[in-house]
Amino acid sequence: MVLLHVTDLNVSFDTDDGVVKAVRGISFDVDRGKTLGIVGESGSGKSVSTQTLAGLTRGARVSGSAQFDGLDLIKASPSQRRSVLGRKIGMIFQDPLTSLHPAYRVGAQIVETIRAHDRSISKRAARLRAIELLGMVGIPFPSERVDEFPHQFSGGMRQRVMIAMAMALDPTLLIADEPTTALDVTVQAQVLELMRKVQAEFGTAIILITHDLGVIADVADDVAVMYAGTIVERAPRDEIFYQPHHPYTEGLLDSMPGRVERGQPLRPVKGSPPSLIDLPPGCPFAPRCPYRFDRCDQEVPVLQTVFGDEQHQSACFLPTEIEERKALREQLVEKGGIR
Repeated sequence: MVLLHVTDLNVSFDTDDGVVKAVRGISFDVDRGKTLGIVGESGSGKSVSTQTLAGLTRGARVSGSAQFDGLDLIKASPSQRRSVLGRKIGMIFQDPLTSLHPAYRVGAQIVETIRAHDRSISKRAARLRAIELLGMVGIPFPSERVDEFPHQFSGGMRQRVMIAMAMALDPTLLIADEPTTALDVTVQAQVLELMRKVQAEFGTAIILITHDLGVIADVADDVAVMYAGTIVERAPRDEIFYQPHHPYTEGLLDSMPGRVERGQPLRPVKGSPPSLIDLPPGCPFAPRCPYRFDRCDQEVPVLQTVFGDEQHQSACFLPTEIEERKALREQLVEKGGIR
């Protein structure tokens, strides 16, 4: 069952150098109790798209629709959006040290989150709830650490505090913006396991934003691949990993350790993303694409069903059938002498 339905979301910013088209006409759904992974390089529009849903892109020009539990988050007034954020939508940001106020104890910040949405809850009851939440997310000695400041926690523990704060009111949707960035592998695994536990226990839907496909493989049910402000491929997780269609998705996968033969170097996606102020004509990925042909420079591809699977869509002019795509791909590679 669909919890969040985003349609044709556009976000742009006016700058001295021109209009930055940060998000260009993206659409996606998030089902209840499921995880949507949004992946792409830095600057692809991942964070801007979800921050816009939360009303955190002030000064931006925004259009489109984002239906959540009967409310259009794009057209909602600030008071309507505030009534939803925290209570029904929780957010975990990339850097918990800058997201947590350094001058307030972590318990006080969780208490404030709870009482901001329900003044009928006493400070004592909210504090007990904060201690319960800290214990739930694996903070040792929560009744003591509730009175500590953010700088007294490690990076992984601060991220646990952020998850506790985001889950304080049992939201139905959790937006996690690169929650494992800068964490070591062990702590990253612990944070991801915690998110899975929260989802299993409360049926929470999750939007997970990351550039790490390993994280996506671990927790996502569905995947949207973003490039230059738009979604270039979306599909269930296994389809993305075992049968990608878009060359950009293929390039991201080829740059992962473990996807190449032992002893062979990783194959990064060559080149750099285009300027979002001055996009190239045709397909935005064409200048970096190993399978580029004339049509790619002239037309902008749109998402279409590929491989006969309605859940698998790709914005690419390569054939939509597996064998035809494989044959043309090999022909283009041989012709261009690449890969």
